[in-house]
Amino acid sequence: MAIEIKAPTFPESVADGTVATWHKQPGDAVKRDELIVDIETDKVVMEVLAEADGVMGDIVKGEGETVLSGELLGTFEKGGAAAPKEATKAEVKTESPPSAEADKSAAQDTKPSGEEPMLSPAARKIAEENGLAPSGIEGTGKGGRVTKEDVVSAVEAKKSASAKAPAEASKPAAKTGAVDNAALAEGDRVEKRVPMTRLRARIAERLVDAQSSMAMLTTFNEVNMKPIMDLRSKYKDLFEKKHNGVRLGFMSFFIKAATEALKRYPAVNASIDGSDVVYHGYQDIGVAVSSERGLVVPILRNTEFMSLATIEGTIAAFGRKAKDGKLSMEDMTGGTFTISNGGVFGSLLSSPIVNPPQAAILGMHKIQERPMAVNGQVVILPMMYLALSYDHRLIDGKEAVSFLVAIKDLLEDPARMLLDI
Repeated sequence: MAIEIKAPTFPESVADGTVATWHKQPGDAVKRDELIVDIETDKVVMEVLAEADGVMGDIVKGEGETVLSGELLGTFEKGGAAAPKEATKAEVKTESPPSAEADKSAAQDTKPSGEEPMLSPAARKIAEENGLAPSGIEGTGKGGRVTKEDVVSAVEAKKSASAKAPAEASKPAAKTGAVDNAALAEGDRVEKRVPMTRLRARIAERLVDAQSSMAMLTTFNEVNMKPIMDLRSKYKDLFEKKHNGVRLGFMSFFIKAATEALKRYPAVNASIDGSDVVYHGYQDIGVAVSSERGLVVPILRNTEFMSLATIEGTIAAFGRKAKDGKLSMEDMTGGTFTISNGGVFGSLLSSPIVNPPQAAILGMHKIQERPMAVNGQVVILPMMYLALSYDHRLIDGKEAVSFLVAIKDLLEDPARMLLDI
């Protein structure tokens, strides 16, 4: 029985999608709940699974084609048998009658092993000069004798093969569009043009819109990470043992500090909707995560009620889902504030771009030891630059600076978070 394979029902915010990858081809056997095709939207990759055991039928929409919500992608034969595969070329050859070439090859194979063909003195000299073994040259002379012309032909064939190898190696990777520079011959100028993914195009569109539609400004400060690093070093093993393998990282401290600061400065947690300002009575913090398909921002909801262990466990789960392309639309919808950690890639300082309709984003950076003046003494401390980019239409400079200083104070004295001071 033929079953139609249709595109998933897209959310209201998604107009259409693109067929990313067909995991099954016509005639392939398919098991129930096995992945058939990936549909990429501007937010997530949606999977289409098999409804039952059967065989893949025709493909209506090929890879790269645009599809609408619920549109027909292909067909599926429920309970059918896989189509027999065509005989390979090797199998066809063995069934065909032996040819004259085969007879000739068989005759040559009957020569005693280790027997060297006869070469003329001129032919032998050319073979030795070019590093060719006489046994590897096919002779066309009388009685299988290797002539000078045979050796010259073998030399030319060797040169052609050597020239072809680097050209093949210089081909760019098909999936990523990247060019393997290490494999390029000197002087090669290879280019690869690939279409931008929907997710990457959407990211670019939102970033440009954010810069052109809001009065964005960035303020900076720095935080001494030694108190947090000492606390983490002291309790990380006990924390991991207590919470079933969940590791204690720095991000949970930043999310906790940001949550407390957002409570104190509600304008930073607000958003603009038309001519209205919406103040959110909850803290839903997005954490920017890098994936193979681009930057995604899953949301930790109600962080005001989350423990450090819950935060760390949720972030780790989001990281795994992002790596596997399993993040859902619900995982990335909403959010009142965002934290981006460029420090994991070595960034020392940057100006993050606000993710609208949010009003602000916090940028974390690399921890760098620097000489600092402490009570009149020079002390080497692990310092991190913090950057807060904010929408100046909604947040005043004083409020933005005070918010960032609040985060700094909470991180440099973690007991403040416990005592709510």
